[in-house]
Amino acid sequence: MDTDTVSNADNAGDDLVEILRRDFGDAVLHEQHTLTGMPVLWVTPAALTDVLGYLKGLSAPFDLLYDLSAVDERLRSDRRGLPPADFTVFYQLLSVTRNADVMLKVALSADDLSLPTVTGIFPAANWYEREVWDMFGISFAGHPHLTRILMPPTWSGHPLRKDYPARATEFDPYTLTVEGQDREQEAMRFDPEAWGMKRERNGAEFMFLNLGPNHPSAHGAFRIVLQLDGEEVVDCVPDIGYHHRGAEKMAERQSWHSFIPYTDRIDYTGGVMNNLPYVLAAEKLAGIEVPERVKVIRVMMAEMFRVTSHLLFLGTFLQDLGAMTPVFYTFSDRQRGYEVIEGITGFRMHPAWYRIGGVMQDLPQGWEKLVQGFVDWMPPRLREYERAMMENAIVRDRTRHVAAFNTAEALEWGVTGPNLRATGCNFDLRKQRPYSGYEQFDFEVPLGHNGDVFDRGQLRIEEMRQSLRIIQQCVDHMPAGDYKADHPLTTPPPRERMLEHIETLITHFLQVSWGPVLKPQESLQMVEATKGINSYYLTSDGNTMSYRTRIRTPSFPHLQQIPSVMRGGFVPDLIAHLGSIDFVMADVDR
Repeated sequence: MDTDTVSNADNAGDDLVEILRRDFGDAVLHEQHTLTGMPVLWVTPAALTDVLGYLKGLSAPFDLLYDLSAVDERLRSDRRGLPPADFTVFYQLLSVTRNADVMLKVALSADDLSLPTVTGIFPAANWYEREVWDMFGISFAGHPHLTRILMPPTWSGHPLRKDYPARATEFDPYTLTVEGQDREQEAMRFDPEAWGMKRERNGAEFMFLNLGPNHPSAHGAFRIVLQLDGEEVVDCVPDIGYHHRGAEKMAERQSWHSFIPYTDRIDYTGGVMNNLPYVLAAEKLAGIEVPERVKVIRVMMAEMFRVTSHLLFLGTFLQDLGAMTPVFYTFSDRQRGYEVIEGITGFRMHPAWYRIGGVMQDLPQGWEKLVQGFVDWMPPRLREYERAMMENAIVRDRTRHVAAFNTAEALEWGVTGPNLRATGCNFDLRKQRPYSGYEQFDFEVPLGHNGDVFDRGQLRIEEMRQSLRIIQQCVDHMPAGDYKADHPLTTPPPRERMLEHIETLITHFLQVSWGPVLKPQESLQMVEATKGINSYYLTSDGNTMSYRTRIRTPSFPHLQQIPSVMRGGFVPDLIAHLGSIDFVMADVDR
């Protein structure tokens, strides 16, 4: 499609769906009506790359490939009106300019599981296509390196297919012989030529160095293979999957309620922030509107976890730069935050406290004093961190103009959250697409200027200030009312009613033992989590559990971006950059 046609389409006042139908005709097969809050269009495989390129080429472009994954449709019983498909691959695009999303879906038959790669349009598609190949066995013609990414290279089968076992008891007993161990070890050996790397330049050999997967600067079970010329990073290859636990597969065998504790373990520093997109997406499926008190409680606890997560980031970030003392101070303040969280929820890191329809219990007596004490304590501490750390000449020398990237580069690689805002891009879902009542709160969105290591560190201190501002408003204006919705699908009835009416008792028994049955539909909820945008895309087939749960995490694309940022840099700069990303491997591997 020529650029004039793209421009004319972009300037037209028509709806985006009508524009695509007009310009692509029969290639747009079907518009699916969902609860995702965006247009969902099925297109032919042959037109896929043209439509994606078209959307990216608009003058107000869909320039961020937010997510790319697949669904095994073969056991799905309710597919009324949808094109025939054994497997579906979906592409979710986000436009910062429009503050809008669009999803494209492609239907595939089991005897032809292949699509063209879209890495030439969206570089961020590289890892996502590898994940789809790994989990579903769908190939992408033209992909530069289509290999396993989460499972070991020797793995057999594709775990997210419906015919793949979901429980350990369904597998044969595991044994590892000496021969098998040697085979696994050999599979881990890095082959530079396979990645298009040369072993020498101008007669001098490069050094290939493993950083991780057991190295403190790798921030978890993360391996990055460096191609070095002295201290210069000529190229590097991030290697993930060491922390993979199959959370999306687990969702297929847990009830809608019982999966909540699993969400806590995704970004394990984010606590209830992980519960929020899941329960909001489930509430869309159930048609539940929660009371105002629930919304404010959820916001308050999510922002508490934003502060504790950012404190962990700040201490380890400065430790990576060589400052040993700050981590002890930030961890001490983090413990103060956990005392508040424990006092309200009963747990510290993984409270699993949100519920579909509300929260586990009402705020305890005396909660205001507990929260207010923390809100009063933290602002002077944040100023002290700035004075002693971010204004330190050595820290500035190590971080200013290091590992910098601009907004366009960030969007190209799917970067969201603080790392995107550090480039000066003002995009925060709490402001642009308020959820859970965030539109009722007065706060600012901190922005950086240079998109470098320094800005990524400084910006999170500013974000903590704004989180404290939000928490203070929660303390000052906590609404009265119930802590859960009065909804029979997901919320247990009051005990006195349950003891009086047999129908209520039966309903309660079924909801607790089996879990609620949610009508066939698809929903999606995105939130501004601690590390970027996190979302849950839920597909219900009219059962007590999810047919497909897609967890999109921010850390996954953030690690994929590392080579493009670090080529030509130096090893100390890489360590500083890894610290500034703020990732945990459970948020990458899921």
